[in-house]
Amino acid sequence: MDNETSVSEFLLLEFSDVRELQILHFFLFLGMLLATVTGNLLIILAVAFDRRLHTPMYFFLVNLAMQDLGFISVIIPKSMVNSLMNTRHISYFGCVVQVLSFPFFVGCDVYLLTVMAYDRYIAICDPLQYEMVMNRRACTQMVAGVWVGGLLNAVLNTSGTFSMPFCSNVVNQFFCEIPKLLKLVCSDLYLIEIGILMFSATIAIVCFIFIIITYVHIFSAVLKIPSAEGRRKAYSTCLPHLIVLSTFFLTAGFAYLKPTFNTAPQLDLVFTILYSMVPPMLNPVIYSIRNKDLKVALAKLLGLR
Repeated sequence: MDNETSVSEFLLLEFSDVRELQILHFFLFLGMLLATVTGNLLIILAVAFDRRLHTPMYFFLVNLAMQDLGFISVIIPKSMVNSLMNTRHISYFGCVVQVLSFPFFVGCDVYLLTVMAYDRYIAICDPLQYEMVMNRRACTQMVAGVWVGGLLNAVLNTSGTFSMPFCSNVVNQFFCEIPKLLKLVCSDLYLIEIGILMFSATIAIVCFIFIIITYVHIFSAVLKIPSAEGRRKAYSTCLPHLIVLSTFFLTAGFAYLKPTFNTAPQLDLVFTILYSMVPPMLNPVIYSIRNKDLKVALAKLLGLR
């Protein structure tokens, strides 16, 4: 119990104790970081400089790109520095910043993907009311609600986690992840944070169910469109969002719903990388592949024909 007041830093899980593999990890993460930053910045700039893309769908897409930039910037640079410098340390304050920022961007992603599903629902199921329902003021309020909701989620989880004493400073993850930190707590107060996590998970499940119901209505409406061209255009606006949703929820589900017993740390590492790095990196590619207007805007931004 004497150790519960002496935690001034934490030790993160290292990818390997072999120097060559540490360098390899650094360059792999560097490549993924550069790809994610480049792709999301191009999306933001393309929408900003093309007035034809100043619509609710692309407004939400820009916010998603901003969240993905924050998502990956919270945890990856510190892990890269640790591998490069052959260390495992992160300061107490640095751990607090990661615990505050990571749930913030995860929560924002869940809420924004839900709003984007509602946007597609109105656009396809009630197109005559679209401009009135999804006006600039409504879109701004929705996005503000997304960011505020993410912040409240982050503050609740951070205060719940760091209000408890720690008996160890060895985190079995490559960043300060709340479930791993709870295993270091030497007090029954960890049940408070588990309750907060359950509340956050319940909200995420409600959002997921809302999205599923929304897309049932969307695809029912699309099947009633008489022309093949109309159905193709409707699918082209919905499929990227649906693929992004599937990527995010499936990878997060594998990371948190897998059996906790007899799980190797390396397997935990793989699942965490999948849901924390793959969706932010793939989202710009997914949205640009089937979107002709966005591809034209990107080509114009890059000076391509």
